[in-house]
Amino acid sequence: MDARSIIARVRDDEALTDADLHWFAEGLATGAVTDAQAGAFAMAVLLNGLTNPERVGLTRAMRDSGKVLDWDLPGPVLDKHSTGGIGDCVSLALAPALAACGAFVPMISGRGLGHTGGTLDKLESIPGYRSEVPVSTLKEITAQVGCAIVGASGDIAPADRRLYAIRDVSGTVESIDLITASILSKKLAAGLEALVLDVKVGSGAFMKDMEEAEDLARALVATAQGAGCMTSALITDMSQPLVGAAGNALEVIEVMETLTGTGVTPALWDLTCALGGEVLALGGLADDAADGALRIARALESGEAALKFGEMVAELGGPADFVERWPDRLPAAPVLCEVTAPEGGIVQAIDGEALGLAVVALGGGRRREGDRINPAVGLAEMAALGDRIAPGEPLAIVHAASDTDADAVAARVRGAFRLGDTAPEIPPLVQRRVLR
Repeated sequence: MDARSIIARVRDDEALTDADLHWFAEGLATGAVTDAQAGAFAMAVLLNGLTNPERVGLTRAMRDSGKVLDWDLPGPVLDKHSTGGIGDCVSLALAPALAACGAFVPMISGRGLGHTGGTLDKLESIPGYRSEVPVSTLKEITAQVGCAIVGASGDIAPADRRLYAIRDVSGTVESIDLITASILSKKLAAGLEALVLDVKVGSGAFMKDMEEAEDLARALVATAQGAGCMTSALITDMSQPLVGAAGNALEVIEVMETLTGTGVTPALWDLTCALGGEVLALGGLADDAADGALRIARALESGEAALKFGEMVAELGGPADFVERWPDRLPAAPVLCEVTAPEGGIVQAIDGEALGLAVVALGGGRRREGDRINPAVGLAEMAALGDRIAPGEPLAIVHAASDTDADAVAARVRGAFRLGDTAPEIPPLVQRRVLR
C-alpha cells in the first residue's frame, strides 16, 4: 500500500477500503505522506467526492490517528458543534447548561476562521483562561465540573491537523467530504455518545444558501451516525448576527448577561435551548427534544448554568469570582464610536460576512495564522432585521483600539446594513431539523 496508488484510485473514481484510508491517515500523522501527496489527495476528493462509507472510513481513520478518549462517568458524554457565524456564542452558554442537566461535555473547540469568531478566542478574553491543556486535565475538569471547553491537544486527530493545513493552501477547503471528516474526527476523538450540530445558513455563514447547508448537514449526520455517534442537526439562521455583538469580550458579555439574567438575548436563549434539547434527548437525559429544551431553560433560569460556567472558568485558570465580577474582569476598548445611518429606513438585509471582516480588521480576528488578537475590540448594539432607524441613529457601535482603527471600518460597517421602506420577512431561527 502506498500514497500514489490511493491517490490514483480517488482520481479514477475507484472505491477505497477502510484499510486504504487508515493507512493514508496514519501517513498524514507520521509524515510518511508528503505535502504534495496530501494536496493531491485533497484535490481528488474535492473533484470526485467520496461515498458515504468512504467518508465514514476517512473520519474514523483520522479520529484513530491520535488519542481517542474513553470515559467512566455517571452520565452521558455529549457535545455540540457549530459551522460558524457572526455573534455565535452559544457554546459558552450551552456547555454549562448541559452540565447542569447531568451531562458531561468535553467540548474541543477551535479559533476564529475567516470572518467567523472562534470559541477559544472568546474564552481567552477572560484573564487567565487556559484553553490549551493536556488531555488529562480535560478529563479531570470534565469529570469534576461537568464541562470543559478547550482546544485540541497535539495528540487529538493529528491527521486532521495536517490535512487541514494542506487544504487551506491547496484550494480544497470547500469539499464537503473533507469538511465533514475534519469536524467529526476531532469531535469523535472526544469519546462522545451523542452530538448535536448547528449548521448555519445565510449571509454571515460559510453556507449562503439552504441547499448547501442541507447537503453539509446530511453529510455530517450520516457520517457521525455511521461512525457510531448518535447525531442530529439543526439548520439555523445566520442572515443576521445571533446576538447584538461581534467580538470576543463583547460576546462574552452577551453570554454573561444571559446566564446571570441581567440582560437576556432572546436568540441566544432560544438557540441554546433548542440545541441542548436535541442532544439531551439523544443522550437519554430527556424524553424528547421539547422536554430537553425545557430542562435547559430551567438550568439557565435557576442560575445553575452560570455556576457551572464559573466553576469551569476557575478550573481553567480564570478568576474565581468571574460570575460575580465579570464586568470588572473583561477587557474594554479605549475608543467607542457610533456608526450612524445617513438616511432613515427599516433594516431589510444585513451582510454578516462584512461585519465579521470588520471585526477582523479591528484586530478581533486573524488575517494570518499566528496573528495576535485584541480581545476587547469589535461591534456592539448592532441593529437587527426589521429595526426602524432614523437618520443619524446608530447602526452599531465600534469598539476599537484607536480612532484611526474605528474610522477605517466605519464605511464597511455602514455598508453592511441595507435600509428601505418596507419590513423584511425575517427567517425563523431554526429552519430545518436533519435526523439522517
